[in-house]
Amino acid sequence: MHEFKVNAPRGFANAIHLTQSELEQHILLMAALKMFELGKVSSGKAAELAGMSRVEFLTQCGRYKVSIFNYDDDEIEAELRSDLATLEKFGL
Repeated sequence: MHEFKVNAPRGFANAIHLTQSELEQHILLMAALKMFELGKVSSGKAAELAGMSRVEFLTQCGRYKVSIFNYDDDEIEAELRSDLATLEKFGL
């Protein structure tokens, strides 16, 4: 495992009502969420980085308003057109 150091102002953890350990976990979670949001890592890898299960990580995505669907507008439109064509094919 790699280790890195973050210099935070003295008392920062206390100011946001976290223990040192909680702050470290929170920073890891925030980094994992952002890397996932940017498409740098999968949800499984992000969960591993955050030290939690994939289900727990996806729950945190919802809590922090990080979309688990990484589609742009064109991809969504293409997906909807395909779905509509399938429905029409079956007369629905």
